[in-house]
Amino acid sequence: MSERPEILSVRLLAQTRLFRIEELDLRFSNGEERRYERLAGIAGGAVLVVPVHEGQLYLVREYAAGTERYELGFPKGRIDPGESPEETANRELQEEIGLAAGRIEPLRAVTVAPGYFEHVTHLLLARDLRVSRLEGDEPEAVEVVRWPLADIDGLLGREDFTEARSLAALFLALQKLQRGDPDA
Repeated sequence: MSERPEILSVRLLAQTRLFRIEELDLRFSNGEERRYERLAGIAGGAVLVVPVHEGQLYLVREYAAGTERYELGFPKGRIDPGESPEETANRELQEEIGLAAGRIEPLRAVTVAPGYFEHVTHLLLARDLRVSRLEGDEPEAVEVVRWPLADIDGLLGREDFTEARSLAALFLALQKLQRGDPDA
């Protein structure tokens, strides 16, 4: 593969509380120049956590402004400065589902639309759950939904379980769990 393009310039087009829209002028190794736009996201990235306990997945149903409906997915949130992905995952679990994890395992980091969006989400598996609640920042109470691991097809068939990060995390978690870990 060729070397990365040279960034000739970066201009800020717009900025909100959460995002920046940037315009980049690039020169590729073959001399071709192009202008790109990207949405620069939250510094530090985010986490999405698959909590599993006694054969149950713990999901949340919350409003998604992008689709203008309630979506079912896994607990998630922004990594605060100074936090590791594992610390953020445990905080988000306590804020969103009222449980803390005794064991948090990284699955992998993923991007969504990397051609246009500068953002990384760390996917993690949480086990050994126990009751522990922290005050969250959600605008309304989050509905916690327990789902049996034995009914993954039912979960995949739901019209409100569509977020790509949740789908990827589910498959990565299932792969890890199916490797025969007795603590799953």
